[in-house]
Amino acid sequence: MALSSPLPGAPSPAAPTAAPAPPPAAPDALLRRKRLRERLTTLGFLSPWLVGFSVFFAYPLLATVYFSFMHYNQIKAPDFVGLRNWKYVLTQMPLFGPALWNTLWLVVVMVALRVVFGLGVGMLVTKVKSGAGLFRTAFYLPYLAPPVAATVAFVFLLNPASGPVNAVLDAVGLPTPGWFNDAAWAKPSLVLLSLWGIGDLMVIFMAALLDVPKEQYEAAQLDGAGPWARFRYVTWPSITPIVLFAVVTGVVQTMQYYTQALVAGKLASGVSIGPGSVIQPGYPDHSTLTVPQLVYQLGFENFNTGAACALSLVLFAIAMAVTTLLMRKRAGLLSAED
Repeated sequence: MALSSPLPGAPSPAAPTAAPAPPPAAPDALLRRKRLRERLTTLGFLSPWLVGFSVFFAYPLLATVYFSFMHYNQIKAPDFVGLRNWKYVLTQMPLFGPALWNTLWLVVVMVALRVVFGLGVGMLVTKVKSGAGLFRTAFYLPYLAPPVAATVAFVFLLNPASGPVNAVLDAVGLPTPGWFNDAAWAKPSLVLLSLWGIGDLMVIFMAALLDVPKEQYEAAQLDGAGPWARFRYVTWPSITPIVLFAVVTGVVQTMQYYTQALVAGKLASGVSIGPGSVIQPGYPDHSTLTVPQLVYQLGFENFNTGAACALSLVLFAIAMAVTTLLMRKRAGLLSAED
């Protein structure tokens, strides 16, 4: 049966219409979402460092600044005293001058000699043809010794009365210094102790020296350059960033110099160290007294936390100033193109 056609003039049935498609997302919105995902991913990878930085550096630094303006004995609530702690540390503290002088002396002399000696040992070990492993082990092993044990051993070795070092010097007719018992020799004795444990810098400089291209040495030798010229124009420009790293880290570490100086002074004084014993640091004649020792004495022996925090900030400011000076191009060890 045939379907009847619609009558003339009658409206035709409406065809079904498709649902309207959603408008395409704007390119700017897609780009913003992509950047947000990248930032969240980066933040997730950085979160362990951010937590450690906040907990172990940012918060202690802010707390130190806060307590430097307070009188706080770790028992009662802190009281605001303004700049009284800073005035006491900078103008009234009797041992601040000697401690700062000793710390800066160690920074200049100890860091410079450690860098020079570490670079020399690194160059020596890289040039040795046979037995290089033995030399590396011999120079690196002292670095693994605990600081207290190494200091105790040096104090007994350099004992002016019964130490073997003075016995050997006396046998060959050389003068026998007082070492840790003489104010003029106490800091040089600490420098000798630091040079004995030069293994860390030796390894760093060895890696830097072995990374210098051998083709540059061969080209310089063909041009007639001697050993000093090859070191000055080939080796030194290649290892300058490593030298800068060693100097900056050495300055920061020496600004915090505490254990070796304290142990050496106490042992050399001959006073027995036991529970409950309180010994003034810096023997002999405050020659081994450093600023970190004063910080500990103020904060944990005299319970003057406010003054200890102010002294810590002074030390932090000096370390930052020296580091900034070293990191400046053309003012430190970096050249203009680094």
